Amino acid sequence: MGISRPSRPVLLTTLVSAGALVLTALAPGSATADPSPGGRDILREGSPLSSTERAAKAPESAADRALGAADSPGLDSGLGKDRGYPREQKLTPPPVNPDDKSIKLGLAPYHSVAPRLNDIQGVGDRVSVEIAGRSAGGHQLYLVTVTSPESAKETARQERMRDLIENAPGAAAKDPAVKSSYKTPVFINNNIHGNEWEGTDAALKLIEKLAKAKDGETRDLLAHNRLYFNVTANPDGRIAGTRPNANGFDLNRDFITASQPEVRAMRQIAIDKQPAVMIDLHGYVNGTLIEPTTPPHGENYEYDLFLKNTYANALGMEAAVNGLGYTPEKDGVEPAIIPFRDQEEGWDDWPPIFTPQYMPFHGAVAAHTIEFPMTVNNDEYDDLSVPELRRRSAINVDIAGAAMTATLDYTHKHRTSVIADQIETFRRGATGAAQVPVSPETVPGVPGIGPEDVYTTDFPRAYVIPRGKEKGERGQRSAAAASRLVEHLLDNDVQVRRATRDFRLGGTSYAEGSYVVDMRQPKRGLANVMLADGRDISDKVSTMYDISGWSLGRLWGATVDQVKGGSLSGVRTRVVDTSSRVGHVASRGDLRLRLDDAREVSALNWLLARGTSVRRADDGSVILPSAARGAAVVAARKYDVAFDATKAKGGAVVRPTRVAAAVTPGELFALREMNFDVVPVSTDVLNGGFDWKKSGVGALFVSAGLSYGELNAGARAGLDDFLAGGGGLVGRGAEGAALNSDAKLLSVEAVSGNGDANGVVRVVNSGGPVTGGAPSHSFVYAPMWFKGLGSGVRVEQSYGGGNPLLSGHWRAGEGGAGGPSDAAGQASVVSGAAAGSRVVLFGTEPLFRDHPKGAFPQVGRALLSVS
Repeated sequence: MGISRPSRPVLLTTLVSAGALVLTALAPGSATADPSPGGRDILREGSPLSSTERAAKAPESAADRALGAADSPGLDSGLGKDRGYPREQKLTPPPVNPDDKSIKLGLAPYHSVAPRLNDIQGVGDRVSVEIAGRSAGGHQLYLVTVTSPESAKETARQERMRDLIENAPGAAAKDPAVKSSYKTPVFINNNIHGNEWEGTDAALKLIEKLAKAKDGETRDLLAHNRLYFNVTANPDGRIAGTRPNANGFDLNRDFITASQPEVRAMRQIAIDKQPAVMIDLHGYVNGTLIEPTTPPHGENYEYDLFLKNTYANALGMEAAVNGLGYTPEKDGVEPAIIPFRDQEEGWDDWPPIFTPQYMPFHGAVAAHTIEFPMTVNNDEYDDLSVPELRRRSAINVDIAGAAMTATLDYTHKHRTSVIADQIETFRRGATGAAQVPVSPETVPGVPGIGPEDVYTTDFPRAYVIPRGKEKGERGQRSAAAASRLVEHLLDNDVQVRRATRDFRLGGTSYAEGSYVVDMRQPKRGLANVMLADGRDISDKVSTMYDISGWSLGRLWGATVDQVKGGSLSGVRTRVVDTSSRVGHVASRGDLRLRLDDAREVSALNWLLARGTSVRRADDGSVILPSAARGAAVVAARKYDVAFDATKAKGGAVVRPTRVAAAVTPGELFALREMNFDVVPVSTDVLNGGFDWKKSGVGALFVSAGLSYGELNAGARAGLDDFLAGGGGLVGRGAEGAALNSDAKLLSVEAVSGNGDANGVVRVVNSGGPVTGGAPSHSFVYAPMWFKGLGSGVRVEQSYGGGNPLLSGHWRAGEGGAGGPSDAAGQASVVSGAAAGSRVVLFGTEPLFRDHPKGAFPQVGRALLSVS
């Protein structure tokens, strides 16, 4: 799901350093379209695409509010924004699935959830159910709200206070109504890993208990709080007994990129509900693991406020879990663990890819991963008896319920200070206030705080995403990438403005239409976590739990400038709630489509599938004849890409490429997103008699699951014949390099770096069809490089000199080798022809999840070049 953004009067603003705004109202649609390169733009002139900018959804000042600014429709609008609570609706249950993996554990199968929620809604007037979205596999996501009844007027009042807290935090801090009557939002997220089931069952039990309770404590709790339960965040995995969703994605690694529909639904919950406290239920760590974490801590949080509340809530959950009476001797249950207190490193909160590490940027001042203790998945699921599995699951449900109840108790008892801290989080962002380093003085009551826990950053004054290069202004590498990045920022509720005049900032000239991200905004932490370079933390800890560098400002392919300081006075902008369209087609002559962005590769493959004539250009772009203008117009609209006029005639014909892919699920997803026709293969598939000729495959992409040495004689002969007959190979990582070596193709020595290393790296591109015009940064995870290059091997890309790591964690291995200094200057991407096949090998991770989006075209170009 995305944000629905209403059309409202456009606000022209002049930014001034003191934060005041000079406002002028324009009628919607009065903005003029950008002039297009290559002559008259046949898409934009007189077209409804001439302007897609509208005013921002979030008001920033009393003046905005006076102009009638309103919240954007979101989850609340699904059942009618003018309605109060409860908002009951009858859910349509899915078909009964006897193969649901939950059943063996004695837990609720997905098909039973809707009927149970229907029954609970009928109990009283406290429970409402919304459909928050659908999973990758098409299953409904149920968001349950539990609160005391509200009239439509009271609900509207609650929404106004919520808006005040985020967008006018100074006023909210002084508003007695916020202190006395704002309902504190609490978010409980369950089953994000599909084979970590029990949070769902604990949530259903607690929802039913709250619906039926008659005691005064429950009435008081629900009168002062709104409780939100994402009953199962990953129904695909719940049913199948898998950690990922139906697309093969680990949803709890996707929050900075939001490539999956389930994550976009949770993101929308964060924006629309603005939880002050949240917990995310997982398994399995014995004893029960309860965050806060070990260092390193994310440098973009208001960590003093976060640690204060998260540690205090953790103590309450620990007491509740241990108080259930389970013991190691009797039940196999160890006492609960709080990593901040009990461990030195290894369970950090550095990357914002996890649910509890993302939610603080939307105002959560306490957010936790909870890992209940008793393992029931993977080998245990298959090997243990059903009674033992059900015994363990029942313990986990009990522990998950205790963590939920303790969290509600903490929130209710401390609701005034919790909301005050949420207000302070947004106030610091909106005013540009400095972060407060954690210490025993700034976070009293939390033991063991030391220098190793201090992580802060110097927020820049602004970021600028340039529009283009004219009249000497700062250029934009890819208009398509810039448009996508801006849209992503807006979808994450980051405020973005667009310049209405040319301007100069930080010593650089920018064109009208450039985007400005003013870092004096409530969600500055989220803006910075996406756009900043990040930090090299290799010297901070020995290992990291997951990735340590992810900069979308460097990896998504757009030019992004950081403005360190100074005043924005005189920079005339207007707030936008969508990025401007970049799609256009030159009105005459042949057409060039650059392949600098994944959308452009998608457009190319769409054109090729429809028989459009396309030829290669030396710089990696492609040329269409003027006769293909009609098809180009459709592609430009469909994919929002630009076709410029060109006098170049191009070289070889580009043909549709069918790809046999032995790759990770994320890579498969990326290939299909770029409209490649993909046939998944593996060692087993080839050994089963894969027919290369009948398949119509022109290129093989290998990164996982295909071992040349494990192929039987027939499969090996078939693969050799495919390669010798002109089939191309694109290899990534150790398995891709191994296949190249085993098949005796390119003469190169592949060198593996430290397998624990990952992050954003500086690279030098050699130009040509694979990396011509590519970004100057890429991503590595278990980095690799190539030495001993034989005759005919071309270096397409190299690691930067010195220390190529910009941000992340990359140390030398135990023997002192495999570090970034060993990789410096070495080839990271190579190509060549050998034994009848064209080959491209990657030592980087150009399709890692959705993080290096700007590197996706390198793989697309490679596949097109070898086929």
